[in-house]
Order: sequence, then C-alpha cells, then structure tokens
Amino acid sequence: MKSFSSEAKQKYLVEVNWIDRWQVYQRLQELEIPCSCQTNQPLSVEINTPTAATQLWSVIREFTASRQEKISTLKSSWRIPYRHSDRG
Repeated sequence: MKSFSSEAKQKYLVEVNWIDRWQVYQRLQELEIPCSCQTNQPLSVEINTPTAATQLWSVIREFTASRQEKISTLKSSWRIPYRHSDRG
C-alpha cells in the first residue's frame, strides 16, 4: 500500500488483485469510505479515521485471506474470554 497526502487527508493506493478490485471498491463505497477505481489502475482509498483504516483492513482481508486463515481467526476469536461488567 502506497500513501500520499493531499489537503491533510491520507490517500492510499491499494494494490489488490484486479479480479477482486471492483468488489473491494463497491464494499468501501457501501461503508462510505472515499475511494476511486479506474481501469488498469490501483484502487485509491482515502483514510481519515482509525475506523476507516480498520474497515479497509477488514475488507482487504475478506478478499485476500485464505479460507484457512479466516477459519484460524474465527477459532482464535472464540477463545477470547467474554467479560461482562455490571455497571449501574
């Protein structure tokens, strides 16, 4: 991922498989993350918040992680203990 700055906004060129690029672009649009996708060009994504960065990571992972990696992540998240706090 390459970054460049423009008017205090962080833009990243995301090199994702050209087959998946359009789906990644559409998902980012649904999440209201500013991005552009032109023919034969990397996906350009504007990241302005930590939430947008996390969402970008998640969307990219959805399309690039292997099935086994996704299973592993799910299994490890199920092992994290849930802590319920009884606050007023």
